Amino acid sequence: MSSDQAKAHTHEIDFRYEPLPADRERVRRLVAATSFFRDDEVAVAVELVEERLAKGPASGYEFVFADVDGAVAGYACYGPIACTVWSYDLFWIAVDPAYQGHGLGRALIAESERLIRDAGGRRIYIETSGKPLYVSTRGFYERCGYVFDVEIAEFYGPGDSKVVYVKELA
Repeated sequence: MSSDQAKAHTHEIDFRYEPLPADRERVRRLVAATSFFRDDEVAVAVELVEERLAKGPASGYEFVFADVDGAVAGYACYGPIACTVWSYDLFWIAVDPAYQGHGLGRALIAESERLIRDAGGRRIYIETSGKPLYVSTRGFYERCGYVFDVEIAEFYGPGDSKVVYVKELA
């Protein structure tokens, strides 16, 4: 276990809910460090932070940042789905590779679910890729109680389907 992994495992996670201007670059580095996303996808993750900074809650984007010893170790971004009564999207969840494998992702999902439930949400949707690279991601969602809903072939590009998971909140 690396010292960073030990730190994530033994130190408390501090959640915060408002992005700071410095989070633009923190999110860029964090999402890029996972090695799962293309440059244009990383830019979208940063754009959502910028939207929230510019428009506040009216942006429709809510955040949960997991800070460990003052550094962003992971984050989630979610929001209500327009024209629905109680459905939400989990747009992003990313954990710094140095902090993976110790429950930080599960903690971010659980905190996001709590906040969505408190806001009246009853269903959460997560979209991900059908590429083999994302097998572990899909397994993670399933272990967190999300159920496969639909797969749309060739959605993101050749050989890259969109896989949608859903979870009903009690």
